[in-house]
Amino acid sequence: MKTRERSAAGGGGSRRAVPAPAMGAPVGGERLPMAPRERKPALAALAVLLILVGALGATVMVMRAGNKIEVVEIKANVAAGQPIPASAIEDVEISDVSGIQFIRWGQRGDLAQHYTAATNLVPGTLLTLPMITKGTGGLAPGKSIVGLSLKDGQFPHGLKAGDTVAAYRVGNDVSKSSSGSGSGSGSSGSGDSLGTDTTRISENVIVQEVVGSSGDFSSGDTSVKVLVDSTVAGPLTIAAAAGDVALVLVSGKN
Repeated sequence: MKTRERSAAGGGGSRRAVPAPAMGAPVGGERLPMAPRERKPALAALAVLLILVGALGATVMVMRAGNKIEVVEIKANVAAGQPIPASAIEDVEISDVSGIQFIRWGQRGDLAQHYTAATNLVPGTLLTLPMITKGTGGLAPGKSIVGLSLKDGQFPHGLKAGDTVAAYRVGNDVSKSSSGSGSGSGSSGSGDSLGTDTTRISENVIVQEVVGSSGDFSSGDTSVKVLVDSTVAGPLTIAAAAGDVALVLVSGKN
């Protein structure tokens, strides 16, 4: 009985039980201070600017792809140094490409009157400014035109304007070559010697014109006009005057 009384007495006190605070809860009902959210207006503006730049670039590319221009296309062979006739060109429409100096179709009149080919032009080539040179005389700076009178055997069959050939000086005195005397007696000293009486004058000779005394060039002399570097014009002219010039087609340059 005493035990019960003590229990009753102990449980009947006037104090009321206070619940324990929850884990992590602020004491006294106060909230923990929160860090203010940092705003970066500069980054937001930069992102918007990048989006606008990207959209503008895409728009320009689309507009440029749709911007067509008419340019000059070569449809017939034109030898370096020769005028570019109207019969050798045609117009073609392409997309405008910045950085490439195409010759516009509207400039074809000026092209025929004041310019010549600076290099050999072949069909299918879109004509650009570096491919032409100012002047109607058929000569680019540092170039000369030499006329040759050749016999059958001194040039390859089928030689035509626009071909690139090598010019050799060949001696006619076979006895010297066979006897081994007089090394290089027929050489002009301007080129690589291929034998006792044979010297290469130039390997970059561009044929301008071929005119024969007969339709198939099988008999008589053939007149060949060539474009060469001015440095070899003298030796080539001397050899041509002596009738000691032979032309050989250069592989991969025609």
